[in-house]
Amino acid sequence: MRELTIAAGSLPAWVRTLAGAHVPAGEAVLTWFEPDLDAQLRYASGLVLLTDRQVVSLEWSGSRANGKSGGPPRTVKQWPIDHDSEFKCKDQAGVGRLELVRQGEVLASWRYTMARAAGAHRLADRWEAEVRGEKVAPEETKAAETANIECPVCGTPSPVGSSTCASCGASLSKKAVWSLFRLFGVARKYFWMTLLGFVLTLAGTASGLIPPYLTMPLMDDYLVPYQGGHAIDPDMVKWYLVGLAGAAVLAWVLTWGQMYVLAWVSERVAADLRTMTYQHLQKLSLEYFGRKRTGDLISRVSSDTDRICYFLSVYVLDFATDVLMLVMTVAILVSIDWELAMVTLLPLPLISFLVFRVQGRLARGFSSGNRAWAELTNVLADTIPGIRVVKAFAQEDREVERFHRSNERVLHTNDRINRVWAYFSAVVVLLTELGVLVVWIVGVYRVFHHSVTVGVLTSFVAYISRFYTRLDSMSRIASATQRAAASAQRVFGILDRVPKVVEASNPIPAKNLEGSITLQDVGFRFGTRPVLRGINLSIRAGEMIGLAGQSGAGKTTLINLVCRFYDVTEGAILVDGADIRQYSLGEYRRRVGLVLQEPFLFYGTVAENIAYGRPNASRTEIIAAARAARAHEFILRLPGGYDSLVGERGQFLSGGERQRISIARALLVDPRILILDEATSSVDTETEREIQVALSNLIKGRTTIAIAHRLSTLQRADRLVVMEHGEIVEVGPHQELLDRGGVYARLYQAQFETPHGTAEDPEEEDDDDLAGAPAAAIKDK
Repeated sequence: MRELTIAAGSLPAWVRTLAGAHVPAGEAVLTWFEPDLDAQLRYASGLVLLTDRQVVSLEWSGSRANGKSGGPPRTVKQWPIDHDSEFKCKDQAGVGRLELVRQGEVLASWRYTMARAAGAHRLADRWEAEVRGEKVAPEETKAAETANIECPVCGTPSPVGSSTCASCGASLSKKAVWSLFRLFGVARKYFWMTLLGFVLTLAGTASGLIPPYLTMPLMDDYLVPYQGGHAIDPDMVKWYLVGLAGAAVLAWVLTWGQMYVLAWVSERVAADLRTMTYQHLQKLSLEYFGRKRTGDLISRVSSDTDRICYFLSVYVLDFATDVLMLVMTVAILVSIDWELAMVTLLPLPLISFLVFRVQGRLARGFSSGNRAWAELTNVLADTIPGIRVVKAFAQEDREVERFHRSNERVLHTNDRINRVWAYFSAVVVLLTELGVLVVWIVGVYRVFHHSVTVGVLTSFVAYISRFYTRLDSMSRIASATQRAAASAQRVFGILDRVPKVVEASNPIPAKNLEGSITLQDVGFRFGTRPVLRGINLSIRAGEMIGLAGQSGAGKTTLINLVCRFYDVTEGAILVDGADIRQYSLGEYRRRVGLVLQEPFLFYGTVAENIAYGRPNASRTEIIAAARAARAHEFILRLPGGYDSLVGERGQFLSGGERQRISIARALLVDPRILILDEATSSVDTETEREIQVALSNLIKGRTTIAIAHRLSTLQRADRLVVMEHGEIVEVGPHQELLDRGGVYARLYQAQFETPHGTAEDPEEEDDDDLAGAPAAAIKDK
């Protein structure tokens, strides 16, 4: 068998086999790619091998047969390449195309779904690096690709050696407990109260050790002699009893004080942690929230911080008390009788070994439990806001079953934890009981041989009972510690996430914007998928621009960039001649008004929702904004007028009413730049006319960018910008674009042409009219 040269590390075995059969000897295989669609966008199997001299393409018949199954390829094609060749990736609307181009001529192309996009971009980038003469690090071997570690926070697999999870940003260190030490940074401002709690703990623990020490002379000097017929001083017995009672009262007072102080500190640490987490969430970009489930985030902010609070207020206090009690008890035992003390400590190494062995299993169990709880919360976060849809499709039983499955996962996870914990706890109890028994055996033997007195043995047993009780308590803290550590990792997984959209170091004030916008060679990618490329556009202050194009053309992405919900990956967006990344983020967004297709209203009154962007607005200003938005009349018909509750997400209002409140909300902040994203697409014709009047009041004197699939709503725009596949293909007024007969004209004709070939009146256009439109138009709609 001829030798195969691999330039980029090891290949999967099945790829190596095919490369050995179809790549000539002496050629270096740079990388490979698996397309999964054919030219008709049907699922198919293929393999593209890139060498330093050519491209080899293998195709199999059907979507099930491929090189992994050992079947021979149906076709094998080869194209020689050189430094004049290039690969281009074009990703759009869930489907991508990889093209081999030489001097403007497309020699070959392969289609793929987004699941294979990374491989296509890897091939293109690898060839580009080869052309530039760059040294590229070898690709990971198959073993390395399949060796993953699971994130303790979100469960996402990550390659071995990764320090943080690519999905949630959490640390992948196995030492999850170390995340608890980061809480000291949060508790730093409560240092003096924490110190007071520690002093009270020290004093309370010491006072708890007084009674056994007083018991020793009470037994040896008074009770045992009295029982043997010797005279004793009754007053001294009374003083010893008073001392025992005083020690008990003192221990109670100090314990109450330490519990209150440390609970006070822990509640404030947990509250600060919740605030920090929520505040940091507000700084993260939309990209982060797009990858997260609402229920998971709610679980982290609420349940996980509450679990940390309970750990700090109860278990940290117990742990500190236990450690102090153990150290002081050992010191007293050694001072009384060091030989008997050594016997007392015999079970300690074995218990420590058990704690060390079980903590890893507990940590993994609690991480799984937290994810199961988050999934349960996700079900609630999905179904409660969407209860109308659930009932409309009669899916109550299905959602109950879905909740039941999630609840069962929580139950099974907890069962696994409880099995480990029950066994561990029982073993610890057994060892402590055996330890006490050994002390009794050795102590009785020494009493018989007059090595120790009965008082010493009695105090020893009292101390040893305290010792083993605290030791058992410390072993139980291992479970709570791992549970709290898993929660801390989930919380710090949010806090460690770096915002993609960041504040400028020396921001420019944005209070007096005029609203001119310039897009210079703007490009944007979602991960490896390019969404926008080469966007150049100038918008005058006060001009209205309409964005048109099929779904997936990049219109919404473009306005998200203008709003700076995301930052461009290429080029720049200038407002009044300055890059928007140089403006203060908060000030800039306050100068931008946004009216969405699905307006979001918060639970509260109508007035509170209108004044959301300006909470200090007067009632007169709120009413004026509502009048301009054509909302005043229907608001007055509500039971409480402007003080009427709108319900969760505005459910007590119709779609048109919610939209007009949204417009009033935008009017009240008086933005210089206005974004309208399908503001009238989900309402009837009569309501649309009302909203159009409101929008006319809103856009006066403001730079406006409007998106609408109903092209009739864009005819009043000064210019229309037509987008296709993430690029601007046409710019001009409505009639001019119709006369050109280009993309816009085709969209307009598909939308307004009747089955008989005559154009309808755009003002009467409605969604029902699509019944007679071509199938392609219905699909695009």
